[in-house]
Amino acid sequence: MSQEEKAPRILKISILRFDPHDPDDFPHMETFEVEEAIGMTLFVALNEIREHHDNSLKFDFVCRAGICGSCSMLVNGKPTLACRTLTKKLDAHITLAPLPLFELIGDLSIYTGKWMRGLNERLETWIHNKSNELQVDRLEERMEPALADEIYELDRCVECGCCVAGCGTIQMRENFVGAVGLNKVARYHLDPRDKRTDEEFYEMIGDEDGVFGCMTLLGCEDVCPKDLPLQSKIAYLRRMMLKNAL
Repeated sequence: MSQEEKAPRILKISILRFDPHDPDDFPHMETFEVEEAIGMTLFVALNEIREHHDNSLKFDFVCRAGICGSCSMLVNGKPTLACRTLTKKLDAHITLAPLPLFELIGDLSIYTGKWMRGLNERLETWIHNKSNELQVDRLEERMEPALADEIYELDRCVECGCCVAGCGTIQMRENFVGAVGLNKVARYHLDPRDKRTDEEFYEMIGDEDGVFGCMTLLGCEDVCPKDLPLQSKIAYLRRMMLKNAL
């Protein structure tokens, strides 16, 4: 009997429900049953629940293609993206919860934007050319293709927050910039258009809230949905910082 001819599984999806804006609400688990379809993702399953069982269920989505990072959540305790998680790779009983550390909007919906904006402002994640002249009708300097590819690889971060939720260090040190912050610093340090010195980068992350706070537990790289080389870039920054200190 082919997979198509088998009776579809009935998925039991247990979701941590809580509305922090309702003074009478409290965190509790609620289980829904959904008939599994071929190629079903958790994103599709959650829409089934909201459409046919409970339209008050809160969760986020935009692109449905692993690009926006909006549907990040804990799936059986592991941070990941719902739109990229096939139900066929999971057991029939699935547990979902919001990512920790971020502000909770309700149920599975979290506010990552506030945390990420604060991080970007703290690390000044934009190109500093140290010139007040307008760059009008002026071509950028040529860049080696290998370097451009390396920068592009780091730019694939979608700020989903999975690496933050999977980080052991940030559980103990709330001001730790995390892998997402260190990834951004590595990206701008590599970019020849950014004219900041090593010393200026060192002032931002050369302490235990920055690159020397990472305990190298590899949780960030284990859960990154874009498979970014986070630990190798943290090692790169450490070498740069140590060289600067000598």
